[in-house]
Amino acid sequence: MTMTTASNTHSALGLRDRVATLAERIRSEFEANRVYRQTRNELQSLSNRELADLGIARCSIRAIARDAADASK
Repeated sequence: MTMTTASNTHSALGLRDRVATLAERIRSEFEANRVYRQTRNELQSLSNRELADLGIARCSIRAIARDAADASK
């Protein structure tokens, strides 16, 4: 009987760790998505001239935003 209790406690700790890991991954993905949207929106709001001054082509905005989101993870 004691072994069963110890085994159940161990399983519960494993489950808590897995849930905590999943929660952290979800939080990280939400944060990365927020960074992506914010970066994309800010760059899209710039004029072509402002983008050219920064050396950014309008067609590169999504890739730049994706790189920023990946860096935030």
